[in-house]
Amino acid sequence: MKAVIPYKKSSAKSRLSPVLTREEREEFVELMLNQVIDTLKEAGVGTIDILSPSIYGLENMTKANVLLDKNDLNEALNGYLEQAEEPVIIVMADLPLLSSKHIIEIVSTKKDVCIVPGKGGGTNTLFIKNPSNYRVRYYGSSFLTHCSIAADSGQNFEIYDSFFAGTDIDEPEDLVELLIHGKGPAKDYINRKFKLEVSRGRVGLITL
Repeated sequence: MKAVIPYKKSSAKSRLSPVLTREEREEFVELMLNQVIDTLKEAGVGTIDILSPSIYGLENMTKANVLLDKNDLNEALNGYLEQAEEPVIIVMADLPLLSSKHIIEIVSTKKDVCIVPGKGGGTNTLFIKNPSNYRVRYYGSSFLTHCSIAADSGQNFEIYDSFFAGTDIDEPEDLVELLIHGKGPAKDYINRKFKLEVSRGRVGLITL
């Protein structure tokens, strides 16, 4: 089994721009990437590939293999799956609440495919035992799409339901979940810039 992490650093996470500058967002996504790599290593994943359209931010990467592909996300990942000769777990780079326990449980599925839904109908992690027989289609309601792709291709699938594994960091309010539940460098970075505030029964952010 091997893991692949789609990644782009340049001008990353534009939806966080109300609270983080471009430079801060790029620093933050690099911390999240490294945290995801460490999580995969802790889970015993031996081969980790980073699939990126640019070498920017990956020039000194030593913890994983860097594969450059300027195609869009789906075309790049499907090209990767076509050539894979062993099971593949696709893990998004913005999952700082993901743990090695989650990875171990996901890849222990008895099904052909294990799908981890993200917020708003996305797909955070996708484990595929027969990658050459599967094609991904991210964006939009990709979780439902990936369930349909598995069924249409005759592969049974399991849905891995986890708040932590399902929490990707896209919006400012997602940073609240990171500060409440997270640990490690990504949380430490955000913790230096914000604190939590409870207002009208809701938890929000205050800039330090």
